[in-house]
Amino acid sequence: MTDPRTRYAWFNEAIVPIEQAHVSVMTHALHYGTSVFGGLRGYWNASDDELFVFRPLDHFKRFLQSAQLLRMALPHTPQSLTDVVTALLRAEGFRENCYIRPLAFKSSHTVGVKVHDLDSALTVFAMPFGSYIANEEGAHVAFSAWRRVEDNVIPARGKIGGAYVNSAMSSTDVRLAGYDEALVLNEDGHVSEMSSANFFIVRDGVAITPPVTSNVLEGIVRRSVIQLLRDELGVPVVEREVDRSEVYIADECFMCGTGVQVCAISKVEHRDIGAGGMGDVTRRLRDLFFEVVAGKVPRYRSWLVPVYSSAAKG
Repeated sequence: MTDPRTRYAWFNEAIVPIEQAHVSVMTHALHYGTSVFGGLRGYWNASDDELFVFRPLDHFKRFLQSAQLLRMALPHTPQSLTDVVTALLRAEGFRENCYIRPLAFKSSHTVGVKVHDLDSALTVFAMPFGSYIANEEGAHVAFSAWRRVEDNVIPARGKIGGAYVNSAMSSTDVRLAGYDEALVLNEDGHVSEMSSANFFIVRDGVAITPPVTSNVLEGIVRRSVIQLLRDELGVPVVEREVDRSEVYIADECFMCGTGVQVCAISKVEHRDIGAGGMGDVTRRLRDLFFEVVAGKVPRYRSWLVPVYSSAAKG
């Protein structure tokens, strides 16, 4: 994801050249994974000459909740962090789709397995970004041998840096085996999520997704997709446990998240899903989603924060 077009970062409460946004090798988070992060996207609308950030207040509410889980007291609100992002993006001057990464971490220079009595720091950077998965219209996925981290082991509702070793192991194993992404089960043997995205199946016209009690991340895109399916496409959505065998016989499967956006799954291991291509529900959802995030659906403009026109208003 490294991109040389990234010129700046928010670091030590100011926008600085990216080369100055460095930390010491003694930083606590580097040794113990004591960090939390978020992921947001900005979508370029050429006809409006505007860059829209998708649901930043919701993303930053979850980001600050993640920080709270690691006993971080950050001097920010969802609104102030949204202001940081829009200022940073204006400094970058991006006029294309981009990805935004906020990161909070235990910054003390010390050794010791704990999360209390440590300093915390915050940084934000952004980069031009397109597709996370090349086969967005028909990904080929496989079940991972690694199970999803349990909420009583590491909080599943937070984007905790150390927890993503679990995701990285799952993703790497299946990708090296030739697949696009990993499906991950929880310790009960039910489907939890992808290595870094939420998961849906469609059966008999009903969209089904694992509940948040299945150790899934409470995804912002997941929440948005549920609303769009129900309110705009008239597709019922049920949140319940999903068995492995249900995935194989589903009419459609798709994953969603900030990185993957809405990505169709056409094959699980060596089994075609449905007819082996993108299903009708997934296709209609993808079309609608990309219209929404680009600011082309007035009803959902409230989900978006403009980057360049907000400067004029301010």
